[in-house]
Amino acid sequence: MGKEISSEYDVVIMGGGPAGSTLGAILARRTDLRVAIFEKELFPREHIGESFAHTMIPALEQSGALEKVLASECWIKKFGGGVFNWGDTPMVAFFDQPNYLKDGVHRFAIHVNRSEFDDILLKHAGEVGVEVFEETSVSGFSSDADGCTVTLKNGTEVRAKYFVDASGRRNSIAAKQKREWLSGYRNIAIWQHFLGGKNVQDLPGDWNIFAPDNLSPIGCFAFRDGWCWYIPVPKVINGERKVTHSIGIVTIPEILKQDGYDFTDQKTFLETVKEVPYLKDLIADVEPVSEKMLTATNYSMINGKFSDFDERWLLAGDASYFVDPLFSSGAGFAVNMAANAAMVIEQTLSGNLDEQSMRDLWSDYDDGWHGMAENFALSIDQWYHALGNASPDSIYWTNRGTSPDLDIQERTFDVLINTAVTAHVLQNIVDGPVEGMAPAPVQVTGRHARVSELFPQHAVLRLHPDVTLRESIALDVPGFKGFLPAPPFDGDVDDETRDAMARYWSDPVANGDSLPSPVAHPVPAYRFALGDTEIRGLDREGTSELLALLSSEVSMGVLRHKLSGIQHHLFERLVRAGMVVAA
Repeated sequence: MGKEISSEYDVVIMGGGPAGSTLGAILARRTDLRVAIFEKELFPREHIGESFAHTMIPALEQSGALEKVLASECWIKKFGGGVFNWGDTPMVAFFDQPNYLKDGVHRFAIHVNRSEFDDILLKHAGEVGVEVFEETSVSGFSSDADGCTVTLKNGTEVRAKYFVDASGRRNSIAAKQKREWLSGYRNIAIWQHFLGGKNVQDLPGDWNIFAPDNLSPIGCFAFRDGWCWYIPVPKVINGERKVTHSIGIVTIPEILKQDGYDFTDQKTFLETVKEVPYLKDLIADVEPVSEKMLTATNYSMINGKFSDFDERWLLAGDASYFVDPLFSSGAGFAVNMAANAAMVIEQTLSGNLDEQSMRDLWSDYDDGWHGMAENFALSIDQWYHALGNASPDSIYWTNRGTSPDLDIQERTFDVLINTAVTAHVLQNIVDGPVEGMAPAPVQVTGRHARVSELFPQHAVLRLHPDVTLRESIALDVPGFKGFLPAPPFDGDVDDETRDAMARYWSDPVANGDSLPSPVAHPVPAYRFALGDTEIRGLDREGTSELLALLSSEVSMGVLRHKLSGIQHHLFERLVRAGMVVAA
């Protein structure tokens, strides 16, 4: 830090939060590229988002920052998705609970003091070779055939080969488009830190799996007009390290206009949270760290494009999309987008790929992360639908979202706390397996007949004669390291991989090399095209085996029993796109 700004870099990153600092650090550790981060603020600075999903840990391990974070005092170990009271009895789970029960190794995340945590990540990026410039705002971006120009607020122009906007929740200067709502629930969060609170793991009840070993989760407690979070946060108060608790209300702005419901007033806020079931037992004697309540608005928004190969820009983290904080997923998504973006940029600048391969990777980044955003937001909406159904007199009921109510709230719990909501997993939850078949991607605008109903059992199937097929490389979004596929798609995982997974999570810093990152390198893939529609199938998903079956003109009755769940998912996508027909 403190270096003079150069006139030219390979990559310029706008924003030094978790996404920008992680991307910069990974690029600096893996390549010789010149990378600059321009951050408009001076760190440390306060930021919302103090409790993470365990997707955060492997991304920090890959960037090299995890060891430094764990050596600090800014964190508390988090052992599970949390305690979620959305009814009479709380729902609870450890992270990746089925595999923890098999191998006895906890997958973990952390609660943090964000000002310190973000500062550690940004300083780490500088220490591994990124040129970091704080209090340096970016005001403009343009691109041309040879590169792009980044204009700073003071008028300085910097040339770069590629530009990444990781600046957070603002309309992107690269995408140059207004964000759209990702969810019909347009929430506001109001919060502050308090001393004197008890721990969530101390709540009495046989349901509390965190109590026996004093393991810290997050607490999320619903009430008539929204829900509350409760997070342990180690802060420095008057020069002394103390464990505070972040207490927040997530609601919608319409509620604040009602008499007696202005939660930005601290007295009203405390009176309200002290009536919330379970939470009230933890906060009877709390005292605020500050009298001013903090607020953040506009959860769940998304940009129409996350990348443009021709215009030389990518979006990462909140600059691309952000979802409701119910399952602590935002920062984990951000750093994993950064890991994905690092591979795309590294491969693009390697000189080893032809133009089509580069375009494929950029397209996968855009399409794959849009899919993650939309499916995750749809799943979270199911929890808000459930809250509205339980309290029909609340504003949540009269101002409910526009997404479909799939009546799957409880069935989404495990995949949401594990940030594992992919299209095939969500559809499997929605429809449930039929004779071993995993259904097609979620149709949020209407339900379709199952593929098993579209073809009789004796129908002989093959690819449509006009389908073009090409072998290519692909980006395996989301590429979470240290994760096994969610049931029922984990049946093909061998014991060696499971053992490596357990070894990794026992100490991610020491055992980082025991597992490869799914996004360290491109993966082999096939791309099917018919008209303007293209569908991708990864080689690891058994695409070549599916192709061989379709080439042999197999019957529907035989095919349905030969394919794995993930192969069925691809098969149904091909059918719905008209790419598979009866011979």
